[in-house]
Amino acid sequence: MPDNTRRARDELFWKTFADRYSNEPGPINLENGYFGRMSRTVVEEYQRNIELINRSNSVHVRQRFEQGESLEIRAQLAELIGVRAQAIALTRNATDSLQSLIRNYNRLQPGDQVLICDLEYDTVKGAMRWLARYRGVEVIEIDHQHPASFDSLLASYREAFARYPRLKLMALTHVTHRTGLVMPVQAIAAAAREHGIDVILDGAHALGQMEFNLQELGIAFAGYNLHKWIGAPLTLGFMYIAPERLADIDPDMGEIHFPLNDIRARTPYSTPNIPALLTLPQVFEEHLAMGGSAAKGARLNYLRNEWVRAARNLPGIEVMTPDDPRLYCGITSLRFTRHEDQQVMVDRLLNEYNLFTLVRSGAASGPCIRITPGLTTTAGDIALLIKALDQLR
Repeated sequence: MPDNTRRARDELFWKTFADRYSNEPGPINLENGYFGRMSRTVVEEYQRNIELINRSNSVHVRQRFEQGESLEIRAQLAELIGVRAQAIALTRNATDSLQSLIRNYNRLQPGDQVLICDLEYDTVKGAMRWLARYRGVEVIEIDHQHPASFDSLLASYREAFARYPRLKLMALTHVTHRTGLVMPVQAIAAAAREHGIDVILDGAHALGQMEFNLQELGIAFAGYNLHKWIGAPLTLGFMYIAPERLADIDPDMGEIHFPLNDIRARTPYSTPNIPALLTLPQVFEEHLAMGGSAAKGARLNYLRNEWVRAARNLPGIEVMTPDDPRLYCGITSLRFTRHEDQQVMVDRLLNEYNLFTLVRSGAASGPCIRITPGLTTTAGDIALLIKALDQLR
């Protein structure tokens, strides 16, 4: 058994890890997909940086942060994800990154088509529809059949590529926020290239719980969060553009603070959360010290599989995410099939079992309840979830 797989089951190890976090009394949080948590040492470092910048103000920022620290942090991030520093620009979050990529993509002409699916983030859908209003393109939206499989997902896109020959650009979500479905990005991107279609990848939920290589995936444009599974303060994310494709994304609204050949010109220029950025070296150090995405992903998948394995055998419970290891991560959704209103069941999970979960709607397959364990979730928490599902179904 690989070390990460064996360690994923080691409750004593993860209890030691969980002790690094402060807990607020209240419900058991099974909605850890919204944003992640900072360890106490990261919080302390963040507070020190807030006090430092508050004391030194623009003297430190002009003399040290802008001239050196920001570049060092950018280089550390690039090394973490295995790309060149020139390929990334720090942003506030994945959404900002994706909106910038979509609105500044310059290879569209009136009459071209762009593609989205039912599982995309609503803001991404909105940005693609904005292109229709202001660039004169047509938005094509497809729905994925349920239950999904690797082959069915790839076939959905191949069919769309063949049916809509004017497609030039598509959004693709690595880990869908509605159900937790992991898209076969590499296969879909390869099929898109065969038809001359560019992909903008939403990686908001992928970074930190999945290992991936952007070049192997065949992705030229992507947006990511640092405040979910990496453990950074809120307001941090980044944009990725393959250096050879930089010219296909215009500077953001004529941005002039950086040269045309600098990816940072593709983001709005503003005063960032400097204390949060200065905290990133501590965040990266802790992420790597515990084994990085491989260790975190193994633990989250173990917790996911524990409740899914039990739920598959419960009449009245439908798990919305397949068990193909290529298509799931720690985030997985379910539905009470004998209860029409899933929000009522979320309320009952909270009020009767002290379990905090979330309804996600918008998928063609219907509303579902998203279950997202975190790095401080215990096997006991999962056992309580299984008990609740059995008694409420």
